[in-house]
Amino acid sequence: MAREKSLAEEINEATGQHSCKIQDKERMETDQIIIENTIQDLPVPQYGLTVFTAAVFMVGAMAGSGVLALPSAVSGAGWVGIALIFLCCFLSAYTGDILGKAWCLVQERYPEFRGHVRYPYPAIGQITYGKPGRLLVSFSINFTMFGVGVVFLLLASQNIHDLINDLNKDISFCYWLIIVAGLLAPLCWFGTPADFPFVAIGATTATSIACVVLFVNILLDKQDDHQVEHASPGFTSFFMAFGTICFAFGGHPVFPTFQTDMRDHKQFGKAVFLAYFILLLMYLPVATAGYFVYGDSANANILKTVSSGPMLYIVQILITVHLALGFIIVLNPICQEVEELLKIPKEFNWKRCISRTIIVGLVLFVAESIPHFGAILALVGGSTTTLLAYVLPSIFYMKLCRMEGDWDKVYIPLHTKVANYEIVLVGLVAGAAATYSAISGLASPDAFTLPCYVNIEKA
Repeated sequence: MAREKSLAEEINEATGQHSCKIQDKERMETDQIIIENTIQDLPVPQYGLTVFTAAVFMVGAMAGSGVLALPSAVSGAGWVGIALIFLCCFLSAYTGDILGKAWCLVQERYPEFRGHVRYPYPAIGQITYGKPGRLLVSFSINFTMFGVGVVFLLLASQNIHDLINDLNKDISFCYWLIIVAGLLAPLCWFGTPADFPFVAIGATTATSIACVVLFVNILLDKQDDHQVEHASPGFTSFFMAFGTICFAFGGHPVFPTFQTDMRDHKQFGKAVFLAYFILLLMYLPVATAGYFVYGDSANANILKTVSSGPMLYIVQILITVHLALGFIIVLNPICQEVEELLKIPKEFNWKRCISRTIIVGLVLFVAESIPHFGAILALVGGSTTTLLAYVLPSIFYMKLCRMEGDWDKVYIPLHTKVANYEIVLVGLVAGAAATYSAISGLASPDAFTLPCYVNIEKA
């Protein structure tokens, strides 16, 4: 460690600034790795995200849609759904910590990956399993984050549509998708998470207040004397619920991006556990109360089930704020990777504005084509989110520990190996079942909805 510091000091004294350094060029060129020329060899910065702000970013990326969808997910899984929330929360926190350790190992062993990297998760896949590992991670992240962006855009537009309808202003939901996307596009031009900490703080604050108000609103609905049914879950409903719960806790695609923007990357594990503790405090009361009060009648968007009134309006506004700000966070990793592929400079420029606006336009097109967020949420949660959150972190970390080279080998106790293999196995089996259930749900006649551009006036 002392040698690394002296080297950084020599570089700073010689150049007066931070400089890029790519080592092992032949290995990089043979694989055509797109990470080339993107890494700044920097000492530990005196700026960046702290443990708290990193945790806030994680909550901001995950909380919005999870709060709205979990009561219905618990309904699909039955009372076992409450246990699933605890299980997924614990496993997600553990694998998030493992993923952070894997990135620290990569940085310690390979100097070219020190400093800021635009997309570190694919870099871990590259180091462990070469080009196939990088491509798998890159596709999974882009599919997941794109799907999350679609869900956030649909929910935000739906909330605004419902609020305006209550004022007797009939504007099509499909038009609101266009309006909201147009307003959010310029806000997506920020560079990296370190450039917009206010976005994460605003998103998390809005959702925290919304959860409290929503919980109170649900309890007040309990005073109404109505029959509540809790049916036994079926195979499809159970695993669709599992996919939704995974989605609610699956922020792993953006975790390494936040870690690279931290002042001290090795403190990332603390941020992960803090984030999931906050999430559990948000999710559990709303999910449990929602299922207890509404039972099987809980809508995929719980705001469509609770009674109308001032409290609902407050929640709709706060959740919409979160979804709009969360939209900026979740699209950032995709934007950074596209910019690296297109060789767009890191500094703010017109090319960044054009590329990111086009990405928002693609999200808008998918939202207009499939204006049904519940099915998208279950599909993304059951497929790539499960892969990125429960399968790849353990596989990559154990592979890094087995790798031999000019570094100290990391010993993993037997019980830790067994636990990680069990997590991978459960993730693969449950993820496959959840993906099958989500696709079956999308293919059912009841789930079909005409695209907005076909039926825009009636939407």
